[in-house]
Amino acid sequence: MQQEVKAKLRFLRIGPRKVRLVADLIRGRQVVESENILRVLNKKAARPVLKLMLSAIANAEHNYEMKKEDLVITKITVDEGPILKRWMPRAQGRATSIRKRTSHINIFLLGEAPEKKKAVKKEKASEKEEPVKKDKDPEKKEAVKKTTKKEDKK
Repeated sequence: MQQEVKAKLRFLRIGPRKVRLVADLIRGRQVVESENILRVLNKKAARPVLKLMLSAIANAEHNYEMKKEDLVITKITVDEGPILKRWMPRAQGRATSIRKRTSHINIFLLGEAPEKKKAVKKEKASEKEEPVKKDKDPEKKEAVKKTTKKEDKK
């Protein structure tokens, strides 16, 4: 059964145009091949994209028991996040705006998930453990309160 796994990274402080250059290199490739590409790529955006892909792989292995070798990057999108607006002083008392851009990245992996067998629950009344109940004795509570009050007065 084909299963799709996703992971997302939001508010990455790199412009979306720069991240899309990296995303275009790995789109549609096997995960193992993409990992090798990202490890040697000389771009600042390669490291966060690699971490995101490894997170998606971990999701697939842990949640759906998929194998890393079977996973393929079907879709990777880089969207624009909020823009941080800053000012830079210029000549003759003027100021120009600086737009610090952020990115939102979504990655989707497709792989073969193993069929899960339905486990039959066989519970016996003797196997169930009863929860331990705390002792609610009012005399003990009062004794504790009295001792603490005496200690506070000293």
